Amino acid sequence: MTTLILPEEVPSPTQDSETLRKAFEGWGTDEKALIQVLAHRNAIQRKIIRDTYQELYNESLTDSLHSELSGDFGTAVILWTYDPAERDARLANKALKSKKLGINELKVIVEITCASSPRHLLAVRMCYCSLFECSLEEDIIYNAQPSVRKILVGLVSSFRFDGAVVDLDVANDEASKLQEAVALKQIDQDIVVWILSTRNLFQLKATFQSYHQKYGNPIYEDIKDYGNDLLGSLVTIVIKCIISPENHFAEVIQLTSGQENRL
Repeated sequence: MTTLILPEEVPSPTQDSETLRKAFEGWGTDEKALIQVLAHRNAIQRKIIRDTYQELYNESLTDSLHSELSGDFGTAVILWTYDPAERDARLANKALKSKKLGINELKVIVEITCASSPRHLLAVRMCYCSLFECSLEEDIIYNAQPSVRKILVGLVSSFRFDGAVVDLDVANDEASKLQEAVALKQIDQDIVVWILSTRNLFQLKATFQSYHQKYGNPIYEDIKDYGNDLLGSLVTIVIKCIISPENHFAEVIQLTSGQENRL
């Protein structure tokens, strides 16, 4: 994971807004200037810059970026400029409204729910309601296939305890319950959804470790035998994202880079 490096002396929001405005003037856009400002400010600073830009020029900074930028670079800069909760709400909405709602789209929902703090997820849900005039849960139920609705709604509705509390007896017991569901090819059971969507992340990691020790395979390896279907793929991503979001995102980047290299 990279670390955001801020300059020792951060210019004022007015100076940053003026720099951005100049980057939009003339022929073409000064992309280096955009990166110099937006890529070296944290979320709070970017919000103040957006507000200041609006006050100075009576225009939304994101609207200016939309009109000046295109392609992957434009998408990345605009998403980065949004408040983190708004960015994830928009990503979730785009995924759910996709014409082909497959695993590549649904994993965005999993990443937001399983690789974020409970408070961030709550902020995303509130922002989603404000932006799209319906709840994230409603759009999941309306757009997602029946086989994955239960697990997705459970994940987005959760507010996990955000602490390192682990009960090994519970971990062993719930590892057995998960193994039974996997063996029966019924990983959409209520107990599975309840475990994955309510237990804190440290407890879940202990449960997955217990599963591996008791049954000889990581749980996501056994779920592969469930069949190459949407539910199995989705639950596999849920588990991998909980165990190590860093490794999951590294795999995503590797896969994306490989696809681009083949084009």
